[in-house]
Amino acid sequence: MRILLFLATNIAVMVLLSIVFNLLGLEGILAANGVDLNLGPLLIMCAMFGFGGSMISLFLSKWMAKRGTGTEIIEQPRSQEERWLVDTVAELAKEAGVGMPEVGIFPSQAANAFATGWNRNAALVAVSAGLLQRFSRDEVRAVLAHEIGHVANGDMVTLTLIQGVVNTFVMFLARIIGHTVDRVVFKTERGYGLGYYAVTIVAELVLGFLASMIVFWFSRWREYRADAAGARLAGNGAMIAALQRLRAEQGLPQDMPGELTAFGISEQMKEGLTGLFRSHPPLEDRIRALGG
Repeated sequence: MRILLFLATNIAVMVLLSIVFNLLGLEGILAANGVDLNLGPLLIMCAMFGFGGSMISLFLSKWMAKRGTGTEIIEQPRSQEERWLVDTVAELAKEAGVGMPEVGIFPSQAANAFATGWNRNAALVAVSAGLLQRFSRDEVRAVLAHEIGHVANGDMVTLTLIQGVVNTFVMFLARIIGHTVDRVVFKTERGYGLGYYAVTIVAELVLGFLASMIVFWFSRWREYRADAAGARLAGNGAMIAALQRLRAEQGLPQDMPGELTAFGISEQMKEGLTGLFRSHPPLEDRIRALGG
C-alpha cells in the first residue's frame, strides 16, 4: 500500500508538472527557439526508466547486500551469541509490528550494521563481527533497534522511490537541455545529433550530482527517525550509549561497500559543503536529538 500510495503521489506530481508546462507555454517557448520536444511523452518515458531502475535496485537489495558484504545468514544458531542475536531481533521486530527479518553477520572489524529489503515484512538485518565483539549487549540491542526502526518506518522503500523521482527529473531535464543545445547551438535540424547525446550525458552527470543532495537530505532525516524508534524499542539511555560508542570508534576504518552506506550506521566526518552529501548526520547531533 505504501508503494502504491507513493507512486500515485508522484504520478500526480508529474501530471501536475505537465499541466504547469502547458499553462506557462513552455512548449511554445521551446518550439519558438527551434525545439520541438513533446514534453508529456518524454516525462512518461523518463519516469518509466527512472522508477524502473530504482525499483529493480530495491528488489535486488537483499541479494546485493549479502554478496557485497559477505553476510552469512543465521539459518540455525551455532552459538549462544547467534541465538541471542536472533532472539533479540525477533523480540524487537514483534514489538515494532514487522515480520521477522533475516538475520546475518558480515565479516568486518568496523562497528557497523545495516537493514535492507523491499518489504518491511521480508527485510534483512545484519551486524558486523566487530560490533558484536566490542559492544555490550545493551549497545548491540540498541543498534538492532535502530535498524528495525528503519524497517518499521519503511525507509528502504521510501528512499528508493525518492531516488526514482530524482532519476526521472534528472533524465527529463537533461534531455531538454541536450535537445535545446543541439538545435540552437549546433543547428541540428531535429535536435538529435551527436551534440544532443554528448550534452545529455554531461547534463545527467551534473544534474544527478546536484540532485543527490535531496536523497542525502532524506537519508539524514530518516536517521533521526530511526534513532527515535531505536530509543522507544531499546530505551533512550541504551540508544545514546550506542551512539556514543560509535563516536568513540570513528577513527576505525569503515569497510562497507559504498552502495550500502545509506543503510549502515557508520558516518564519515566531513566539513563545509560536503556535509550536504553525507548520508548520516554527525553523531553529536544525533545524540543531542535524543537528549544526550
